[in-house]
Amino acid sequence: MSNILHTPDPAALRLGTMLPEPFVVVERNEETADTFTLTLCPAGEGAARSFEPGQFNMLYAFGTGESAISISGSPEKTEGLVHTIRRVGTVTSALDRLVLGDVVGVRGPFGSPWPMNEARGRDLVFVSGGIGLAPLRPAILHALAHREDYGRIVILAGARSAPDVIYHEQLHSWMEESGVEVKLTVDQAGSGWHHHVGVVTTLIPRARFDSSNAIAMVCGPEIMMRFTAMELARAGLSDDQIFVTLERNMKCAVGICGHCQFGPGFICRDGPVFRFDRIRHWFSQREI
Repeated sequence: MSNILHTPDPAALRLGTMLPEPFVVVERNEETADTFTLTLCPAGEGAARSFEPGQFNMLYAFGTGESAISISGSPEKTEGLVHTIRRVGTVTSALDRLVLGDVVGVRGPFGSPWPMNEARGRDLVFVSGGIGLAPLRPAILHALAHREDYGRIVILAGARSAPDVIYHEQLHSWMEESGVEVKLTVDQAGSGWHHHVGVVTTLIPRARFDSSNAIAMVCGPEIMMRFTAMELARAGLSDDQIFVTLERNMKCAVGICGHCQFGPGFICRDGPVFRFDRIRHWFSQREI
């Protein structure tokens, strides 16, 4: 499986990549009870940063530590960095306490992107579970901004319950887009839910796309991604048409600390986006 490895970039080890730059919180939105979105702009004379869909930043909460967070805004809008964050630990809880005007440190962007160039002329199938829609959103926004470059766009989003659905209003606005199919599902439905009930993989047979000319991009819990890849294969996609993002245990972002080792590679350096045929073997191994 050595084909997932990349030659380390010497520039990645420069001191500058390890020093966070100050960014100011200019907007905050509550997505769910435990998920929020921060928009960050450079402090002082700092420059805005461009990024590719699928990349991530290291966000540093001063006095607490830093965490790898996917960029979830539009790659066409570089005046601010948008991050959707779930409160799950010490660092993300510290980020949750930030208010407008507070300063956060930013390193990045890092990592491999979604295959937007390779996907030109093809149908796009986005499958997300829970907050997995956040790392996919830049790719969706890019595809919508360059609508002529892609075929049919299918967005399949699952969550535990209706209150856990992020970007609720934007999902419904995408439903109005020509050539875009959006299907939502929850594990447990309450009153007022008018969409599907069940795991997100049950939406795949209901979706319309050309499996011979499609690219699928998947993000969610690893067990969800494993079963999604199986269901996409039943729908006619081969492993080299499926891309997943693995966002776990990243600490340094430049492949030197070893925390995110995945088989022979490192998720922060060789990913987080991987073509499924290149990692299938390691993806199915216990305790990797």
